[in-house]
Amino acid sequence: MKFYILSILMSLLVLSASAALPKKQVIITYPNNTPDSVLDEAKVAITSAGGIITHEYELIRGFAVKASAKVLDKVNTLSKEFSPTIEEDSIVTATS
Repeated sequence: MKFYILSILMSLLVLSASAALPKKQVIITYPNNTPDSVLDEAKVAITSAGGIITHEYELIRGFAVKASAKVLDKVNTLSKEFSPTIEEDSIVTATS
């Protein structure tokens, strides 16, 4: 019972520490031949660290997230063969 309570307290501590980190809104894309497992691993890393996946794209291999710079660095190093491109998310307009 004590171990269970200690585990819950440690989880809350980790969550509160990750919530304190400033989050960046970014788009993460991968090459077209990237396996689903690589994207899934990145999503798990982001959500486990307190990040939020705000959108998953269908036409390109990628997703938009709100996450700390620390977890984005981790995602960048998860796969040597299929390196992601991480760009800040912003509003793009076209003027004539």
